[in-house]
Amino acid sequence: MTMKKDYEDIPGTFVFDADRSREGYHLNQFCISLRQQANREAFNADEGAYLDRFPMTPEQRQAVLSRDWNGMLALGGNVYYTSKLAANDGINFQQLAGIMTGMGNEAYREMMVKGGRSIEGNRYKSEWGEE
Repeated sequence: MTMKKDYEDIPGTFVFDADRSREGYHLNQFCISLRQQANREAFNADEGAYLDRFPMTPEQRQAVLSRDWNGMLALGGNVYYTSKLAANDGINFQQLAGIMTGMGNEAYREMMVKGGRSIEGNRYKSEWGEE
């Protein structure tokens, strides 16, 4: 049984710690494999067959196939590794962040140029009074 960690109270964040690293090992191995052109070609030719090389959970596999970017992080994916899949799909890191925040590319870019997201209401989930 995994104990709840203090940093799990940060809204919209999946901290990539040792537990998440173990959980996402095969997912991340798949993603990092896309660094090599031959692997990208094999994946693009038959995603399912290529994914069979990596013993991911069914949920991880489905997150990859449906390009559920936040879902991959929740299932142990590392954002820097999952960005390899995004790059394979022609999505740069800024566009990926826009997708993952639900803001879209231009709104995300504008927010970051203006200094980032306001800290108000974004420190802890417990501030929202929902827990």
